[in-house]
This record gives sequence, structure tokens and C-alpha cells, in this order.
Amino acid sequence: MRREGIRQSTFRLFAWHRVGAMVLRHLYLLRSSWPRLVEMAYWPIVQMIMWGFITQFFLTHSGWVAQASGVLLGAVLLWDVMFRGNLGLSLSFMEEMWSRNLGHLSVSPLRPIELVAALIGMSLIRTVIGVLPAALLAIPLYHFSIFELGLPLLTFFANLMMSGWCVGLAVSALVLRFGLGAESLAWVMIFALAPLSGIYYPIDVLPGWLQVVASALPPSYVFEGMREVMFGHGFRVDLFATALALNLLYLAASAGLFLHIFQVARQRGLLLNMGE
Repeated sequence: MRREGIRQSTFRLFAWHRVGAMVLRHLYLLRSSWPRLVEMAYWPIVQMIMWGFITQFFLTHSGWVAQASGVLLGAVLLWDVMFRGNLGLSLSFMEEMWSRNLGHLSVSPLRPIELVAALIGMSLIRTVIGVLPAALLAIPLYHFSIFELGLPLLTFFANLMMSGWCVGLAVSALVLRFGLGAESLAWVMIFALAPLSGIYYPIDVLPGWLQVVASALPPSYVFEGMREVMFGHGFRVDLFATALALNLLYLAASAGLFLHIFQVARQRGLLLNMGE
């Protein structure tokens, strides 16, 4: 009888208007945060576009993978370098925001450019820790060693790290500007580049107008260069030089954007009000 009374009491205490109030609260959050709204439709669209291009390419080039064993594994590992480079930087910065430490850093002797250098250093450390075990594990599991690329691997790694830093600094600047509601951009922005970077297929698979966009992205030259090496065509210096030039340009621009927004936030006292 007592248990039955508790169940009936619990049922009577359940109120739909309180449920509706909580739903309304989260709807207000969505309405006031454009990154949250974009993210809901973003992931299905990106997945559809990328796998659509992959399917389209393999339908007309079924023997492509057989020409170079491990070409897809190499692409996955190199893509992860860029992905980890971005996350290593942006998450290191957001950890300062989550711990409410930006205000302390702003009044310390640490200069903003030194903060950028520290974030880049942490990105490199996080990336090596994250990618190296996977690269080593691929050797016994799939008899594929990305280290067989030789010295070109260092150029691919360096360029993709720089591309990740560009995205990470831009994301950190946007999070600093719009608050932690925009932290999902750390994943959103990097995956926006995936369909246009030619990770799993050549750039000429893309429509003409998208090829123009892809030609402005450093990773597209890196992955084209990787395939050239793996297919036995040798190292393309022109692709390396183009990727490096674009990376240096974007890195200077993203660092400048971050430093500018950081300076504005410090002058307005916004760094003291940011946290979880």
C-alpha cells in the first residue's frame, strides 16, 4: 500500500507545464546561439557531401585503391594530423576559459603572442601523442607504414599542422568573441574543409566551382602530393611550395585575428567574465 501511494504521489507531482518550461528554456538557448542552430543541420550535410563524392569517385575508379596499397590509411592518418592540430590548439585555449584563467593570464607578464606560441606548442605535443600510436598500430594490423613515405612525410606533417593551427586560432578567436556557446566550432570548421581537401579522392572529382575553392586550401595540395608519392610519381615540390605559401598567409591572418580580438576583450574586461 505504501509503495502504491508513493507511485500515485509521484504521478500527481508530474507536471507537463514544468516539462514545457524546460523545453522552452533550451529553445531560447538555440534561438540565441547561431552556432548551435547551424550544428544541428551541419553534420548530416557534411557527411552526405563527402561520402557522395567518395561514392562517385569509386564508381568510376574501382581499381584506384589497388594501385597504391594503403592510400586510404595514409589519408586517414594525415587527416588526423590536421584534425588533432586544430583540436590541440583550440581545446588548450578553451581549457583556459573553462577554468576561468584568462583573466589571470591577462594581468600576468605573459604576452598574447607568447600565449599563441604556447598553444601551438601544446597542439604539437597533443598531436604526436594522439597520432603516433595509431600510425604504429597500423603496421602490425594492416602491414602499412606511413613512415615509408620518407622525408616527404615531414613536409606533409608540417603543412597539415600549420593548417590545423590556422583553423584552431580562428576558432579560438570566435569563441573569445561569441563566448563558449561557439565552442562547437572547433569541430564544425575543421570538418567543413574535409570534403574540399581531397582526402580520399582527387580534387578533379569536385564540380568546377568547388575546385576553385579547393585550390585556395593548403590541405588539398598536401593530399594530392601524398598520392603522387604513393603512386610512385615522386615528390612534387610545386605542390609543397603552394601549400606552404598558403599556410603562412593564413597563419599570419588567423594569428592577427586572434591577437586583435584578445586585445579588444582585455580592454573591455571581457576576459574576467568568461568561464564554463
